[in-house]
Amino acid sequence: MEKYKAIPDGYMTVGEVAKKVGITVRTLQYYDNEGILKPSAESEGGRRLYTYKEVVRLHQIVFMKQLGLTLEEIRERMHHVNTPTEISAMLMAQAGALRERIVSITHTLDSIEKLNIEILQTNTINWKKYSDILTLVRADDSNYGLIKHFSPDIYNQIQSFDKKQADGMMVAQNELVERAVSLQAQGLAPESEPAQRLAAEFCNLVRTFTKGDPQLVAQLNQAAKQQSDEQKAKMIYIEQAVDIYITALGYNPFEEER
Repeated sequence: MEKYKAIPDGYMTVGEVAKKVGITVRTLQYYDNEGILKPSAESEGGRRLYTYKEVVRLHQIVFMKQLGLTLEEIRERMHHVNTPTEISAMLMAQAGALRERIVSITHTLDSIEKLNIEILQTNTINWKKYSDILTLVRADDSNYGLIKHFSPDIYNQIQSFDKKQADGMMVAQNELVERAVSLQAQGLAPESEPAQRLAAEFCNLVRTFTKGDPQLVAQLNQAAKQQSDEQKAKMIYIEQAVDIYITALGYNPFEEER
């Protein structure tokens, strides 16, 4: 970088450039420190000096920032956007990114509104439950309708498992429900062999979660009764298969070991 005793023609100070472009001196200094826009020269007194070339580049930076690009994105792209075609490509890429953000924000807004309804309906304060409901709502997982009815005992039981185990049991339950829907669609009766295998897996899953505590089983049943009609309809087939399975066993597998 060249150094001058006086400011030569064609050079501007930080203050002059900031005023010309409509930004603050601090912003211009920040761009220099971050390596986004360096001055062309410096006076012997240490004043940064800029030329018209930097002013043009600064207008480009301001424009790209107005588009919503981060400073890191600006740093990567600014020297590669110099023709109308390149500018158009950048604009279309940013438009696509903004559309994705709009979809995400809209989904988040919808999730917040649904969570608000669930909180008012449960009429309790439980931050863990709120977090779980919001996670499922944002994932479009209908299990949020079940979780909102979980008792404190069930939540304490969930806490006894690590996250991987708890998530695994939730996934296993969803898979069993979808298999039940498929079996029913195929016209297979609850007493059929595939349905009875499913019933056995379901009972094992419930027993794994409740650790043989019949009170927790009862609380899970109570929570299930408060699900949406759609979810209840999916569970009817499993309940029928489980009733047949338990009758064939001759004892309740959710209670004491036999």
